[in-house]
Amino acid sequence: MKVMHLNKLMLAIGVASSVFIAGCGNDTDYSRSPEVTPEPEVTQPLQAFAPDGMLKAQIRRTAYGVPHIQADNLESLAFGSGYAQAQDNLCILADGFIKANSERSMYFGPHASIDFATGLPTAEDNGNLISDFAYKALKIRELAENQYSQFSYNSRALMEGFSAGYNQYLADVDAGEQQASPFCAGQPWVKPIEGVDVANYLFSIALLPGAANFLDLIFYANPGDAEEYLPRIVGPAPSAMQTAFIQDVKTKLIARANTITTPDTNPRDLGSNGWGLGKDKTENGKGMVLGNPHFPHTGNLRFWQSHITIPGQLDVMGGSLVGMPGLINIGFNKDLAWTHTFSTAEHFVMYNLELVSGDRMQYLYEGKPMPINKETVQVLVNGGPAGMLIAEKDIYTTAKGPIVEAPVGLAPFGWDDGQAFMIQDANMATKDPIDHWFAMNRATNKDEFQQAFKNYDGVIFNNTMYADKEGNAFYIDDSTVPGLSDFAVSLLKTNPDIIAAREQAGFTILPGNTSIFDFDSPMPYNRAPKLERTDFVQNSNNSFWSTNLDEPLENYSPMYGPERGQLSLRTRMALTLMEDAAGDDGKFNIDELETALLSNRIYLNDLIFTDLISQCDAQADTPVMVTDSISKDISGACIALKAWNGKQDNDSVGGALIREFAHQFDQNSMLAVPFDYNNAATTPHTLTTDGSALVALARATLNVEAAGFEVDAPMGSVQFVEKSLPDGSASGTKLPWPGTHNAEGGFNVFSTSLSGDDTLIPQHEYAAVMDAVSGAPLASGLTAEGYHIRYGSSWMMAVSFTDDGPVAKGILTYSESNNILSPSFADQSVLYSTEKQLRPFLFNEADIAASVESTTELSFQKGE
Repeated sequence: MKVMHLNKLMLAIGVASSVFIAGCGNDTDYSRSPEVTPEPEVTQPLQAFAPDGMLKAQIRRTAYGVPHIQADNLESLAFGSGYAQAQDNLCILADGFIKANSERSMYFGPHASIDFATGLPTAEDNGNLISDFAYKALKIRELAENQYSQFSYNSRALMEGFSAGYNQYLADVDAGEQQASPFCAGQPWVKPIEGVDVANYLFSIALLPGAANFLDLIFYANPGDAEEYLPRIVGPAPSAMQTAFIQDVKTKLIARANTITTPDTNPRDLGSNGWGLGKDKTENGKGMVLGNPHFPHTGNLRFWQSHITIPGQLDVMGGSLVGMPGLINIGFNKDLAWTHTFSTAEHFVMYNLELVSGDRMQYLYEGKPMPINKETVQVLVNGGPAGMLIAEKDIYTTAKGPIVEAPVGLAPFGWDDGQAFMIQDANMATKDPIDHWFAMNRATNKDEFQQAFKNYDGVIFNNTMYADKEGNAFYIDDSTVPGLSDFAVSLLKTNPDIIAAREQAGFTILPGNTSIFDFDSPMPYNRAPKLERTDFVQNSNNSFWSTNLDEPLENYSPMYGPERGQLSLRTRMALTLMEDAAGDDGKFNIDELETALLSNRIYLNDLIFTDLISQCDAQADTPVMVTDSISKDISGACIALKAWNGKQDNDSVGGALIREFAHQFDQNSMLAVPFDYNNAATTPHTLTTDGSALVALARATLNVEAAGFEVDAPMGSVQFVEKSLPDGSASGTKLPWPGTHNAEGGFNVFSTSLSGDDTLIPQHEYAAVMDAVSGAPLASGLTAEGYHIRYGSSWMMAVSFTDDGPVAKGILTYSESNNILSPSFADQSVLYSTEKQLRPFLFNEADIAASVESTTELSFQKGE
């Protein structure tokens, strides 16, 4: 993207259009507490805080370590949840609190890639230092402290109860009554927390789909043209060892600057499948929900199952991201169920600021100068043998968000005499998530569920699919999207400069010199894409438009995602399963829903494999020219294709060959009939006859063989899960792993990616195999050991409503606990690996009582 192009965008739109809405909106300091008065506690029909400060909770665990947590008030419920989560995932939680508090460098040193067996960095990336300073610039800790009193009573009760439970577990570990994971047991960074730490952590999670993708550009922002972004060491004159350490850090920071590129808005590749089935699509005429989030298997985006109960007032089961204080993110109660998928929506705006002539510290807004604020902040840096150092750095912000910059000449986001760039994130310091999910947890019907979205904007980055016992199905993308005016939205759709800038950057860039493009709150409920049906709603990470192709959703803000766009192969597989996986009657029961989820079919099989095998037969043993100098006989691959069963199960012969072919396949060039939005579920189609598919197959064959596998190797001999030991080394236990990949058009997908872990907990890796043609690591992640799965289907859930209440089953593929000492460290992983099935969920009291394996009674008197 050219800087000149962005200047044209800023001036042509900003100045020429300002006459329409001049003066609308003013900058507000994103570190200042808003004037909000929390509602009186007496208005809450459910008891928020524990009477007399006495917290009491019961935790009963059933098979696979699932905790059923019961209390009489929200604070006590979260007390039990915080304790149980710490039992299962202490190290993940502790690391998340440290990151959000900008303390990683203090405990772990400047580098994020660490060999914990030696204590030395495996890659000198300065990742911790950049993270710490960038989160200082985002001001989330300051915001959490300043605005904590503005959270609702319910939210504060849950955060304070959660912190009390977490702290109680730490105390029990210190007393020898509990065993923490060897990785973090007794470590100084595992320390007691307060409610504000939970708020700060939730603020950090809310920024993952937005500003958190720009940490590098926030760190490197400075008004000069040299290296003013480098931190300074303050305090006594450094020793020779400290001087060498400091110089090495600076050298690595300068080197990293040379690698910065435009950020991806979803670098963690978060995805999911979600179905809400209405009465016309189910055998019993009641609703059903399929939940299938695809998230990292390690780190602070890891799901955790629980069942929470306040007798007579709250009874809900499901999965939540670790750190969610006492509530369910994806689950069900006796009346309704819901799930989420990652939305295509954008949650921030990058503003192109027009600077005052001759002054890089002021920008023009409606013709008036506005300040760019400079602030000096400090972080502690553990230099190992060099000792503890104090690093300080200047950060730059506007009243609405931080300045971002890539070093001169390396990316379009430069800070020069004419322009600068700023990020405003709609999820910044959002206090809605806890209240929003609490309202969903408590809802008893569709109207109450929808009211949660009218009252709050807290689902952050999610589509929502819903069904209930009455047979209603509902979809909404009410993820937090900047609430631009209708006029601004019309310009996003029609102005060629805005459209071109968005296409080049991958996200929206708008002029910052006019109030036309201001937003002070998210899009309201009435402007969010939504759909009610009695057959189905679904999403597999394409936009809202394709929720149900019998009723496409159109005419919404482009910031929610594209309309009439080509569907992914996974979405096409989902729509195929919706049509043909429900038996002859076309209506689902819960067993058919489970079968659809775990079928491991791939859409490429339906789309091209008959034609591919025909072309393969015609080619016979004549070598295929992959390049001018590389040829390959694919006759063995053709035999493997014919033996393949059309799935990616453990016994699927040729599974790796199919995977590698899928990563070479380009549907836009290898399919003859192009995409037609009127036939979105079935186009593009028809394999071309130009031989390009055979070249892709030959290249796939070379890559499988380069990894040391036969082309007819069963998938279970190539794809595996292997957990890491506390020091980051391989456990040595490889579990064969059935499942598909996005590239194949799979539905139940997995991948080798560690992206999105977002913790410093060590994980072992295997060296990648290089592509036979490009010499680059294979996009599939294939290694000489095979496909080492670390991401994908995680919390799987199927819920069916019956006359006797909800019937549900599911699985947490990576198991309930990240603590290697726990019996729930790998039990569900073994179940999925060997049986490929869901397990029954125990929701009714009689079933729970008959299956309890352990009971913990907790109590704590606040103030003692």
